[in-house]
Amino acid sequence: MTETVQHTIITREEIRGVEFDWFARDEAGHIAQFLAAGDDTVPSAALASEELLEALHVSIDTLPESEPVNAPAGGFDAHLAGPQQRGAFVYDAVPGEAGLYRLAALPVRPLKVDTLPERLQVYLGTLILTAPLGSPLLRIDPQGQAAAE
Repeated sequence: MTETVQHTIITREEIRGVEFDWFARDEAGHIAQFLAAGDDTVPSAALASEELLEALHVSIDTLPESEPVNAPAGGFDAHLAGPQQRGAFVYDAVPGEAGLYRLAALPVRPLKVDTLPERLQVYLGTLILTAPLGSPLLRIDPQGQAAAE
């Protein structure tokens, strides 16, 4: 018997002006968490399933911390480093710059998509950025096109 999974689509109106975190991977299979900070210019694929997004959050948040905080700018960024301590890159939205994110925390040993459950690997397969994670600035549009700046 095949199980049918319901997916709740997240709208841009729901995330506009509120904190919204989403994930993507790069072509090397590294994972990043993006903190949109009210900017609704996120890839449509990130909005496709509230259930899978939540499952990905839980999967990463429950991994053991494997490295110390590595927030290059220090200060404020250090409190954003939880996902980085588990191997994810962390990007924070640049205020007033739609779709622009700055690197807030950099893992020493990046988490790879193939370590996640299969359904989350499939979900992240719809969110592959062409720009490499670790770039100091990334501009990402609603279609998921990314460019290092």
